[in-house]
Amino acid sequence: MTDTGNDTPSKQLLHLVFGGELTSLEGIEFADLDKLDIVGIYPNYATAYDAWKDAAQRSVDNAHMRYFIVHMHRLLDPETENGETAAG
Repeated sequence: MTDTGNDTPSKQLLHLVFGGELTSLEGIEFADLDKLDIVGIYPNYATAYDAWKDAAQRSVDNAHMRYFIVHMHRLLDPETENGETAAG
């Protein structure tokens, strides 16, 4: 866990950022799973969002390229809900 500057350590909420080229603009099916871009795993939504934004901006010229944020902490511990919005 990381310290946020106060006496309470922040809870680690893992997020995966990845993307790839889609087969069409209407769905979420990847054209080639071998070419998925795994950007990284991040300890919180804020840093995952920054990585997502950076990757998405690098691919702005390709309309079929999409990046996503997966809330891994929700998959690892589905019983715990922290009130975080499901954007991404």
